[in-house]
Amino acid sequence: MRIATFNINGIKARLPRLLEWLEETRPDIACLQEIKTQDEGFPAAEFERLGYGAIWHGQKGFNGVAILARDAQPVESGRGLAGDPEDVHSRYLEADVHGVRVASIYLPNGNPVPGPKFDYKLSWMKRLRARAAELAMLELPVVLAGDYNVIPHDHDIWSTKALLDDALRQPESIAAYRTLLADGWTDALATHYPQGRVWTYWDYQAGAWQQDHGFRIDHLLLSPVAADRLVACGVDKAHRGREKASDHAPTWIELSD
Repeated sequence: MRIATFNINGIKARLPRLLEWLEETRPDIACLQEIKTQDEGFPAAEFERLGYGAIWHGQKGFNGVAILARDAQPVESGRGLAGDPEDVHSRYLEADVHGVRVASIYLPNGNPVPGPKFDYKLSWMKRLRARAAELAMLELPVVLAGDYNVIPHDHDIWSTKALLDDALRQPESIAAYRTLLADGWTDALATHYPQGRVWTYWDYQAGAWQQDHGFRIDHLLLSPVAADRLVACGVDKAHRGREKASDHAPTWIELSD
């Protein structure tokens, strides 16, 4: 079973590239972030044509998450995180698909630092940890997939001197991420590529793609039951280099049956 996460950076603008990727790689489950569309604008029929059922949690202009399932309809189990009734951002969606509980996550960026956006990021991570603890108690294969907007280690960015003032590399962000791992969640790519140097994001500016100045912020965290079934993982890097591509590349894992 292949489970992928892909920050598409606008589902309408990137729809040809997204459909192309689905047709070429045929993931069983695809978690999408930054769909940047209201619910009524989500192109569900395009995915149905390829054999994918879908659920989505949209928002006008920014944010938005979705879950696609090949030859199945995701059964929604959660929308949004508890703990902040004033948080109306569409950043979390959870479903049961093919015997796996999956969540599509678009964690807040947090810039500028310091400030209320960074405080919101850290608060959101605490709420995610609380939900993750509930999911861990189910003793099911669970995958928390998405754009975490956290660069976990120095070897997860092209230069250790880059983005030192950015929310993605702040000690508080990294500590919150590592707390999830300490709770028993497995970072799939970090497990298979302990040396790092595997990127999932390249900025559109400053020739980042051409110079391979990337970093890793798209993660798939696995519950112990899911981690026991992990057999492969990777990044579909070539799709980042296509015309009018997202600035993220699809990132995926494979679980044994």
